Amino acid sequence: MSTSSSSSSSEGGTASSFQRRTRSRRGVWPEPFVEALAVCPRWRAISRSELLWQKLTRRIWNAENLRRDTWREEYIYQHRTAANFRQRRYEHTTLPFTDGLLSQRLALSDEYLAAGFSDGGVYLFHLPTRAHLSTFYPLDRHRLGRFSISISGIILSDVRLVFATLDGDIHAATINDGMTLRRAHIGDVVDDGALIDFTGSAPERAIQIWNGETEQLLFVGGTLTDPEAVMGWHSLSDMTELIGRVRMTGNEKAVACTSSRMILFDLQNEGTILLELVPARGIMLGCFDANYYAALITDQHGIGSLRLLMDADEVCRFRVRGHPTLGCINAGYAVIVSSGVIRVWEIERGECLYSFRERIGGDCSAIVADERRVAAAAQGGIIHLWDFGAQ
Repeated sequence: MSTSSSSSSSEGGTASSFQRRTRSRRGVWPEPFVEALAVCPRWRAISRSELLWQKLTRRIWNAENLRRDTWREEYIYQHRTAANFRQRRYEHTTLPFTDGLLSQRLALSDEYLAAGFSDGGVYLFHLPTRAHLSTFYPLDRHRLGRFSISISGIILSDVRLVFATLDGDIHAATINDGMTLRRAHIGDVVDDGALIDFTGSAPERAIQIWNGETEQLLFVGGTLTDPEAVMGWHSLSDMTELIGRVRMTGNEKAVACTSSRMILFDLQNEGTILLELVPARGIMLGCFDANYYAALITDQHGIGSLRLLMDADEVCRFRVRGHPTLGCINAGYAVIVSSGVIRVWEIERGECLYSFRERIGGDCSAIVADERRVAAAAQGGIIHLWDFGAQ
């Protein structure tokens, strides 16, 4: 199983971030803080500290980039966006894609959305204007199987696009710098197997850690996907079910799973396994996701749970309505597709808050969420976008 590592670490990527998340449903600040500001001149002076607002913003929402004029304004914006998410205040639109293909992978950054397809195409959209900027295809070489160029994973920032294909190739492009695509890594499908969601499926080579900045392969090893190796080979020539998932978390760690097992491993220490979980009722891979402190796990009976990655403690448990197929989470909410309906759950309490007003049909093929947006790929090649950004 392969993932991309970076030399930087997130300041808020621990389980304690979850415990520190204090949400005020009506105001911008927690009530005790507001009371202190009202009666104490010293606290009022402290409240004007940019360092304070920067640390609060990073700790509560794991937001690293300053998008407003000050960190205080950034904090207020993040808070109001989270309130919009809870209260179903959003703008819905669809992106201009009409080729009729189903997107296999979606990725969001602050400025862009990338959609990857089974024909190897990666479409890049500019979110503020909803414009389609460019389409990328893997560079030509000898391929094994008609789906070998199917997109298996995307890493997206406001300056860089990186995507992988089933045959293990990794391509990269710098956004707004000529958009020139180059192959950063050549896959070895014979030795490593198919790269499924940045996950491999060859014996003793299940985990591969690749540095996204230096483009060096740091570690190869592990046996997580060994039982699914044969299915991985089939995926090169036939459409198959999901085989594995891998997600980046905080503090240079990643979490990966198959339908029977989940592991948390260290990116800096040769893939050392820090935590292992084997749910009795298995894992529904389409509904598995993780943020920087916890993992959303839905079992084969439709029971969802949130588990802290520090010790696998269960925070909440809830029953998903209908027949869940896909799901994702951001820092505070789970978004789950069930029978064509998208529902939002508050993961702190396991409470179903609402469903989106728009129905997307029964063939949703990918879904992704960040703190501001939710994107879903639906029937007919339509990509739906819900924007909760504070206005």
